[in-house]
Amino acid sequence: MDILILLIPLSLVLVGVIAWVMLWAAKSGQFDDLEGPGHSVIMDDDNPPKPDDPPKV
Repeated sequence: MDILILLIPLSLVLVGVIAWVMLWAAKSGQFDDLEGPGHSVIMDDDNPPKPDDPPKV
């Protein structure tokens, strides 16, 4: 039962830290564009290289 004296405040501090991190992430723009990176992976290049162009290294 004595462990609750330690665990309850520790859990409240942990919840506070998690809430602060989530609020910071939302204010800094981490959740602004959730679909853009996923779409950019599958989008084709509009200008394919010409056959006579040398390969890029």
